[in-house]
Amino acid sequence: MSGQALQLYTLRDFTKTADAVRTTLERVREIGFRAVQVSAVAAFEADLSPDVLGQWLRELDLQCIATHRPWPSLRDETEREIAFHKALGCDYVAIGGIPDGYDKLNTAEYRRFLRESLAVRVQLADAGIRFGHHNHAFEFHRGDCGADLSPWDVLIASGGPDYYLELDVYWAWHAGVDPVGLFARMAGRVPVVHIKDKAVIAGEPKMAPIGEGNLPWESIIEAGNAAGVAWWCVEQDECHRDAFASVAASYRYLKEVHGLL
Repeated sequence: MSGQALQLYTLRDFTKTADAVRTTLERVREIGFRAVQVSAVAAFEADLSPDVLGQWLRELDLQCIATHRPWPSLRDETEREIAFHKALGCDYVAIGGIPDGYDKLNTAEYRRFLRESLAVRVQLADAGIRFGHHNHAFEFHRGDCGADLSPWDVLIASGGPDYYLELDVYWAWHAGVDPVGLFARMAGRVPVVHIKDKAVIAGEPKMAPIGEGNLPWESIIEAGNAAGVAWWCVEQDECHRDAFASVAASYRYLKEVHGLL
């Protein structure tokens, strides 16, 4: 049975100090979320330690189901990153996109990253931590000369079963790719996906709470569940009203319409 989580990146303006993080987590739990993805928590650079955050998550009965971490830290400070995830009780780390130093539109660069990241991914796996890759829209770019594969196609075809794919449904849809078809190709490799809706507001496409836009959620959720999605992670990069009200609207829709707790 899949569930829903909240990507804390959505509330990044409210995670800049340890006190703010604690208050934000309490509000997230009051909304009803039982799981979070830890990302863009600026308090780590100020006055919050992973051990304290892990303790708060346990106190509030919140599970950390994933993180986003910088590739240079994962590559150069792997043992420290393993300890970070152990403190949070988290067994899944994703990168937000192909790192700096790689051409994000060149499929050969994605193959190079697969090769050059292997040793780190093996070290993480040996510690019980899965590695994933999050998309935006550019990963579906097929080039200007009728290229057969997009960068995301390369990750699907060449990443192997242990290279997980943290699909952002909105960005796939934005790129003109049907996520239903993608799920069938990524079965078993999508434990966590990111979701937000796409609405038209004042004549312009905008990110919106789930259920307030035009994505076909019934078919998307059905396909994702069939592919093994464990967590539907709400991530609204930009909120056009109060951020807590926005994520609460997504939570209610997913619970009441699709039965996701």
